[in-house]
Amino acid sequence: MATHRSSSCTCFQLRRAARQVSQVYDHELAAVDLSLNEYSILRHAQAGPRLLGELADLLGMERTTLTRNLRPLLDAGWLQEARGDDARQRVVSITPSGRKRIDSAKPHWQRAQARIESLFGKAATARLRYDLDVLATALRGADGKLDVAAYT
Repeated sequence: MATHRSSSCTCFQLRRAARQVSQVYDHELAAVDLSLNEYSILRHAQAGPRLLGELADLLGMERTTLTRNLRPLLDAGWLQEARGDDARQRVVSITPSGRKRIDSAKPHWQRAQARIESLFGKAATARLRYDLDVLATALRGADGKLDVAAYT
């Protein structure tokens, strides 16, 4: 069995782990024909109607990437889109069929979650989530926006 050599590059380490963890979740969610990305968007839309920009920020996505990822969910009728108070605003909300889709997918997500916790340990997984939240907060400015130029 090949062993992974450690890298001093934080980004490499995070991306490699994220790809592997995503595969576990994608494998489970495939049973209900959802990707982890689609599941995540639907789950975050459950909280109530959100402006497209707010949803993108919450998911840590660029607006254009989110727009591209919304299309299949809108086409499937799991999400709907409306104009906001300002005609330039787009408001995304989950539909009743989207809620049903999340309900059918949740046990599969829970199995993936349990698999990661069994492999890594429950306490280590909780600590990892905490540390990643701290990192995400540290990378954002006082206004909550990521400012890549501030790091150069």
